[in-house]
Amino acid sequence: MLGLDDIDRELISLLRDNARLPVATLAKKLRVARGTVQNRLQRLERDGVVVGYTVRLKPQAESQRIRALMHVVIEGNKDKEVLRSLRGNPHVFALHTTNGRWDMVAEVRADTLEAFDRVLDTIRQIEGIANTETSILLSTHKL
Repeated sequence: MLGLDDIDRELISLLRDNARLPVATLAKKLRVARGTVQNRLQRLERDGVVVGYTVRLKPQAESQRIRALMHVVIEGNKDKEVLRSLRGNPHVFALHTTNGRWDMVAEVRADTLEAFDRVLDTIRQIEGIANTETSILLSTHKL
């Protein structure tokens, strides 16, 4: 992130941990004035560094508890068609194009192992997908 100093980076780290921390608490943790925190937050939002705040749910609270990363090899020049098909799938939560062995990585979610199996089968049948390898996410660790 260009143009950020140590206080900006520490502020972002605190917000990643808990975006609901009051400005006064952020100021105390950063050892700066409340006005400094407010000004930095406004600048980070205005400059598009901070684009929103969100809620994180513990995995047990989510209905689609089975999550996996599916690595995809795409045939020839069919990347746009495959991307379009995957975007329309309600079980695909994120798509990333990559370089190297895999052309794309998809985060896939389902409620049960049986549903997960059906989702994988549906994705594997998309025209243009040559090969896949899927790894179920067992646990997630904070950055």
